[in-house]
Amino acid sequence: MLKSPVKADENTDMPTSDVKQQAHELIDSLDDSATWDEVAYRMEVRASIEQGLADVKAGRVHTHEEVRKHFGLDD
Repeated sequence: MLKSPVKADENTDMPTSDVKQQAHELIDSLDDSATWDEVAYRMEVRASIEQGLADVKAGRVHTHEEVRKHFGLDD
């Protein structure tokens, strides 16, 4: 059975100081004309990537076959 999603801030391996530094670097990399929506989007994408990496490291992954079976998509 598939597990419920886990909040990214609870399961990343990155120390808080690293997150803060990387957030600064991300913002510094944006154009001076960047909007709040762009900043929020980039932060969300980065958090999603970090969450995915933490899930893989913790073994919270499923094969395609498991997902297809869970949703009744077996051939």
